[in-house]
Amino acid sequence: MAFHLPYTAVARAAAGAAVSLALAAALPAGTAQAQATTALSAALPDFTQVVEATEASVVNIRTTEAVPVRRSPMMPGDGDPSELFRWFFGPDFMPPGFGPQGPQARPRQQPDPSQGERTVPRGIGSGFVISADGYILTNNHVVDNSNGIFVTMTDGKEYKAKVIGTDARTDIALIKIEAENLKPLPIGDSDKLRKGQWVLAIGSPFGLDSTVTAGIVSAINRDTGDYLPFIQTDVAVNPGNSGGPLINLQGQAVGINSQIVSRSGGFMGISLAIPIDEVMRVVEQLKAHGKVTRGRIGVQITEVQDEVAKALGLDKSQGALVSSVEPDGPAAKAGVHPGDVITGFNGHSIKHMTDLPRLVGATRPGTDATIQVWRKGKSLELKTTVAELDDKSAAPKTEAPSADENSDRLGLKVKALPADAGGQGVVVDQADGAAAAAGIEPGDVILRINNTDISSPKQYAQVVKSLDKSRPAVLLVSRDQQSQWVIIKPQ
Repeated sequence: MAFHLPYTAVARAAAGAAVSLALAAALPAGTAQAQATTALSAALPDFTQVVEATEASVVNIRTTEAVPVRRSPMMPGDGDPSELFRWFFGPDFMPPGFGPQGPQARPRQQPDPSQGERTVPRGIGSGFVISADGYILTNNHVVDNSNGIFVTMTDGKEYKAKVIGTDARTDIALIKIEAENLKPLPIGDSDKLRKGQWVLAIGSPFGLDSTVTAGIVSAINRDTGDYLPFIQTDVAVNPGNSGGPLINLQGQAVGINSQIVSRSGGFMGISLAIPIDEVMRVVEQLKAHGKVTRGRIGVQITEVQDEVAKALGLDKSQGALVSSVEPDGPAAKAGVHPGDVITGFNGHSIKHMTDLPRLVGATRPGTDATIQVWRKGKSLELKTTVAELDDKSAAPKTEAPSADENSDRLGLKVKALPADAGGQGVVVDQADGAAAAAGIEPGDVILRINNTDISSPKQYAQVVKSLDKSRPAVLLVSRDQQSQWVIIKPQ
């Protein structure tokens, strides 16, 4: 097996070998060769002890599924010649001599309901033992939609497993076999992982049990989903590795191998693992309830762009920009507004917008929490009570506006909100030039320019007139109850 070292490690190893060879020029040939070999070996990690200590904790998982039994088109019917005619000419065709009253009539056999389904192999995957009494971790996609789960240990023993709980959002499944005195894999701390650190994967790629591959951590907190800050590695992972452990050199599980980034369907140098810290938080709920309950505060968010951050007076383009607030939701009751930037939740800073749903989702529903928001150049702390995440939650809808026209320097014509619409802002009647290029459309509502709330077409025109043409302006625009900061340079 070839281990891919970083350039600095290769250079160091080569330099060490060169020095050893140079210093050993006057020594016997055998001694010089031994020293050079020792220098190169010292630069390479030895995985043998880690594999010996952890291999027995990794299992192969195969699953089965039920599929409907269908008659082959080349073998219509059940052997009755009349069925052959019906297959060609339709179900109502009855050839002469084969009618119900004909001399060769016989009862038509009905299909046996017991033959409606059959069990077939579904797929293979990997997993690892986390307790001596048979609890095993794997991916949800390994066991999802299966009617049978079979776990094979490294000694060849096979057990039928049952599902304790699954979580599709994080792609984690907890299963259990009836066994004792198993060897659990020690759980590590994924927060301590660093780029360039050596890690191993053990699993069953393409059904090849107990296959070991090695590589380094390529990136930490790789954002690809609301609830999964993945560990990116260059460890070779292929179909069948899913659910297997990512192991550090201390022999501890630091992640579950879950996905690969590939254009071919096979390994291309990028694999993704779920951090074990995230996994164990999910496992606690799966053990207790068989499912995961997550918190929500009722906001929709987007990223904070650099120019928006500068216009709002933020030091950095970080946080979660609120595009809409659910009416009567926890955030609305706390006083969160569209256009606010959420910079912290319960004492944790929000560096990237995906940090917020992870932190809120990990909070138990009913818990009191604090939300730090940036609004009009000031930081505010708001209090809320986290609600339970419900996938059926619906986004609010808007009303169609109309009123008097007004022109401005941004290529926009606006009008007042209708009297019965309520709220603040002005309605876009026409968008041209820079405004149209920025994506503003008729019917949009302008709520704020930079840090100034817009209350009427007259006040809006005054604000636009005073804009510095050397600096872009940011407009808080609402469309279908979704709010977004839009950047336009005044003309």
